[in-house]
Order: sequence, then structure tokens, then C-alpha cells
Amino acid sequence: MPDAALPTARQWEDAAMRTSAARQGCDMLRTPTDETRLRILAWMKEPGPADRGVTADAVAERFSMPRPVAVIHLRLLEATGMLRTSRSDGPVRYHRDEVRIAEVARMFEKGW
Repeated sequence: MPDAALPTARQWEDAAMRTSAARQGCDMLRTPTDETRLRILAWMKEPGPADRGVTADAVAERFSMPRPVAVIHLRLLEATGMLRTSRSDGPVRYHRDEVRIAEVARMFEKGW
């Protein structure tokens, strides 16, 4: 008879996925050394970008980079859950996910 206090296989898997995603998020933010993704996240917190989100074109223009490079940065941030996307009659817009960003920040504070 299984002990109700023991985690199920699914619970172990969920915990492992959260830990793995958190580590990926931390690793992703540490590279590249120029901290481009951190600067993008900081800019996206400012009024304007924070209110309506940003497009890859806006990121490319703001940070003087080719659009494909901006797309790569934005997709990596989205893949780690720090950005979410929306689309309505136009290009994809990226928005900060404040809950996920706070979670990753707490992990940095813990020394991950």
C-alpha cells in the first residue's frame, strides 16, 4: 500500500522540470558576457515597453543589433519563461513575466 506522504512519480518529474528550467534560466542569463538579455529585460520594465510589450524590430533598433539576433534573444527569454507573447493584427509582442523573473532572481540570491 503506497504511503500518501511520499511524492508520486509525476510530482518528482514536475519538481525536476522546475529545477531544470530554473537552472537553464540562470545559465541563460549568465551568457553572453555582454549581458544583452539582462539589458533587454531591464528596458522592457520601463514605461512604454512594459505597457504594450515589444517587438523584435523594436529590440533590434534599441540595442543596435540585427533583427535575427534580437529574435534569438527574445526566444531564449521566452523559452525560459521570462517573457510571454501576444499577437493581435501585427507582429508578435513580448511581455515580461514578472512572476517567473522574480522566481529566477530568488534563485540567484540563493547562489544558483
